[in-house]
Amino acid sequence: MSRKYRRLKSTYTEIQKFDQWWLWAILIGVVCIPIYGLFQQLILGQPFGSKPMSDWGLLLFFAGTLCFLAFFRYMELHTEIDTSGIRFRLRPISSEVFTWDQIEEVSLISYGFVGYGLRFSPKYGTVYNTSGKRGLSIILKNGGRFIIGTRDPEGVERQLLALKKAGIDIRINKNY
Repeated sequence: MSRKYRRLKSTYTEIQKFDQWWLWAILIGVVCIPIYGLFQQLILGQPFGSKPMSDWGLLLFFAGTLCFLAFFRYMELHTEIDTSGIRFRLRPISSEVFTWDQIEEVSLISYGFVGYGLRFSPKYGTVYNTSGKRGLSIILKNGGRFIIGTRDPEGVERQLLALKKAGIDIRINKNY
């Protein structure tokens, strides 16, 4: 380990949440359906729909939609890149840690829309994404493939170049 390598202690950190206005409009719209149903059925005394649920069923449906909304609010993609490797976590679903000796190559890429959250793609492997279409592609020496979405590809690139300059053996490609 070189002296330069030991001196580089900075960590690149990016925390992403689902903060698209249109996504939250859809999620809140879904929660409004059982609210309206509860109002109509419990307050106005009129059945909600042509085959109405019981009052308890409607309350459970409302509770389920609130849990779904809370899940999206709680979910975040946390990425860290430093001298030890790359760590990322899609809270509360999954987390991964890769040391530099496990990584064959990293690439900054533009990958098009593959969906949000945790996705499996034949072309890209496992994709962790909260928004956008740019990310850090990681190819492992054992053949595993991952993409971590990023809103700051320039910051990721700066960190990777600093690590390479500090003596870490990284193959970096830029394809975006």
